[in-house]
Amino acid sequence: MMNGKKKLLGGLLSAMLAAGIFAGCGGQQAQQGPQGTPVKAMKVLKQDTPLTTEFAGQVRGKDEVKILPRVSGAIVEKYVHGGQFVNEGQPLYRIDPRQYEAAVLSAQATLAQSQATLDNAIIDLQRDEELLASAAISEQTVTTQRARVNEYGAVVEANAALLQRANDNLDDTMVYAPMSGRLDVNDVAVGTYATSGQTALVTIGTVDPVYVQFSISETEYLKYFGLGQKNASSANSENEGPVMVSITLTDGNMYPQKGQIVQADRALSENTGTLTLKALFPNPSGILLPGMFARVRLSGETVPNALLVPQRAIQQVLDKTFVLVVGDDGKSQARSVELGEKVGSYYIIRRGVTETDNVIVEGLTKLQDGMDLKVTTVTPDQMGFTLVASPSVSDRK
Repeated sequence: MMNGKKKLLGGLLSAMLAAGIFAGCGGQQAQQGPQGTPVKAMKVLKQDTPLTTEFAGQVRGKDEVKILPRVSGAIVEKYVHGGQFVNEGQPLYRIDPRQYEAAVLSAQATLAQSQATLDNAIIDLQRDEELLASAAISEQTVTTQRARVNEYGAVVEANAALLQRANDNLDDTMVYAPMSGRLDVNDVAVGTYATSGQTALVTIGTVDPVYVQFSISETEYLKYFGLGQKNASSANSENEGPVMVSITLTDGNMYPQKGQIVQADRALSENTGTLTLKALFPNPSGILLPGMFARVRLSGETVPNALLVPQRAIQQVLDKTFVLVVGDDGKSQARSVELGEKVGSYYIIRRGVTETDNVIVEGLTKLQDGMDLKVTTVTPDQMGFTLVASPSVSDRK
């Protein structure tokens, strides 16, 4: 009997201890509470924000000229090579001058002969005028001689013009650079027969400055150059001046020099409905080459005290746009927002949030309104957010 009572008492004690342990564990869980959904959040940014838009552009040479010979003949000397930078007036090619030298000699002889004929006619006219004064010859004879002098004078002038033309042709056998610039590599070789006005010897183009050509839509034209922009400039002197233009090259680097729009087409294209613009960029180091592609960024109006929320924080369901923020109770709260312009990694928010709100930017996949949160506060730099559009910035949630 005593052994049975001891066994029963031991079992009761074990049960009581086990119950106490489980009660203790339950008490700890009750004190800790739910862990919450892990998310990352950041404060809404509030700052003056310039509006920018990007367009596809291409670099064009400011001046580009095909060098055509003024005279025909075989190329006998070449003083340059393809891709070389040349200065204005620098010799490029020499065309075989022999036939043009002969033409000059022939024109000189013809001019000398006609000049001699004219000189003799002038002497005869002077003698006839003296004879007429003494009534030794008729006035008709003098008049005829004067006509001959005029005729021979005209022949001399014509032959002088032919000599000038022959000299010009001889001079044109030497081909010079019409401007400073870089030659392309498709230049002709020595021995090539060049036809006047037809054979392209080489193409030369300026390298500093250069154009970047791009097209904008009618809406974008009105946004940057329309009445609204002019009225804003009048109201705020800080906005006065030309629209700033910058470019990003295909390697992702921003070109250090700023450009200025200097040319615009007279009308929108009937086929595309866009307006073609040209911006002029300094190119002192020759980095920009004609034909290169670039992303053109126009900077226009600055929105004062704009509220900025990262694009990845924006949620859209049907026609509703909202963000999730961290509530005062530590739970997620949905806020309907009205979107403004897209600026880099952000949207300008016109209505729906304040600068004190913490917007959830990561962990949104299964997050709903009213859920408990475990919040990690982050900064824009930590998330890689920027006001400048960049292909390296991810908008994935």
